[in-house]
Amino acid sequence: MARRIDTLKQQIDERFGGLLESATLDLGELTLVVAPDHLIEVCTALRDEEAFRFEQLIDVCGVDYLGHGDAEWETREASGHGFSRGVNASTAGRLDFLHQDLSVSTVEAAGGRRFAAVYHLLSVSSNQRLRIRCFAPDDGLPVIPSVIDVWNSANWFEREAFDLYGIIFEGHPDLRRILTDYGFIGHPFRKDFPLSGNVEVRYDAEKQRVVYEPVSIEPRVLVPKVIRSEVRRHGEEEAEPPQDAEQA
Repeated sequence: MARRIDTLKQQIDERFGGLLESATLDLGELTLVVAPDHLIEVCTALRDEEAFRFEQLIDVCGVDYLGHGDAEWETREASGHGFSRGVNASTAGRLDFLHQDLSVSTVEAAGGRRFAAVYHLLSVSSNQRLRIRCFAPDDGLPVIPSVIDVWNSANWFEREAFDLYGIIFEGHPDLRRILTDYGFIGHPFRKDFPLSGNVEVRYDAEKQRVVYEPVSIEPRVLVPKVIRSEVRRHGEEEAEPPQDAEQA
């Protein structure tokens, strides 16, 4: 007997066909990838048609795929003692202007799709869930159609994704920041956003008001090398450290 999620995938494949870039069923969850040109059409059908009835939009979140799949930490081959070291400087913040190199290598490899909006849908009628992912075609100015006319609960969700990732939702009636301050510079959830930010705030006693100034902290990422010694309690002698820890 086919599972309900398998039946849903079959119905979606038959109904939407070429409108989808992909429909993936993994770990019991169904994810659709839809191009911006077809997003509103697909979402409206998923809400209205009797076979689907996804009446409720649970969440909309932004995603930045900059550096996706790259890592500078040893994982599978790392030693079981102490801490592994960063072996490849491949994350933003490690070197000056490193994010520019990351943008070129990673985004080109991914077909120029850095930013995406992810929609989580719930069908109360059939007790089923569905995920939709929509990539912005332009990384420099990521624009995705607003789904607020399909689900009005998207209002503040889309404002949050705009605030944190800089994704512009075309057709949104009031697209402005919702979490950061009015004078905030940049989008803090982007992977190339400086860890220390762009500005700092302090109270100026002479002006008797809060002032914004360029950040004075030097942005950097620290990679510690730690070798733990087995120091015993009650004054016992220090045990010999593991051989692979000495060579780390």
